[in-house]
Amino acid sequence: MIRILIVFCCFLLVQDEPVMSWNESYKLSWADFKDAPNPHTSAVAITASGITFGFSVRQTDSRVVDFTTEVHAHFYPEQSWYKPERANNHVLGHEQLHFDITELHARKFRYRISQLKVSNRIKDELRALQKTINLELKTLQDRYDAETNYSRNFEAQAQWEAYIATELKKLSKYKSN
Repeated sequence: MIRILIVFCCFLLVQDEPVMSWNESYKLSWADFKDAPNPHTSAVAITASGITFGFSVRQTDSRVVDFTTEVHAHFYPEQSWYKPERANNHVLGHEQLHFDITELHARKFRYRISQLKVSNRIKDELRALQKTINLELKTLQDRYDAETNYSRNFEAQAQWEAYIATELKKLSKYKSN
């Protein structure tokens, strides 16, 4: 069984822990999974990934006049692990797709932010949008694991790979740098 740990961050934080930003030209390798495996679970691997989000608002005379945001899809090596005796390239592909799903939601988040208008409610709107995106991310990650039976259903895995590739392409304008 393969499970995913999703790390949700409310704001960009300065962390001592190393993170890897999603990059379309880089695929995860088992060397990226640094944590010790949990011997008390049947999971073969755990991918810790999530969206970090921060924003700033510029005001003039208590009126919001502008805002900026940062949205990143991150992988957390120190919280991710695998069991070498049971892991293979197929399982690694399953884990990569978890990270790709995180990037997909980072793109959806950026797109939805681009649709917002400057207003005095922007802080609340951004926070509500973040909450919605994180819920959608968790729901899709869970659905992915359920439909692929944690990578064991090879046909479903292939369908998910095609689906996520298509969705990422649709939102390529909003990809991580």
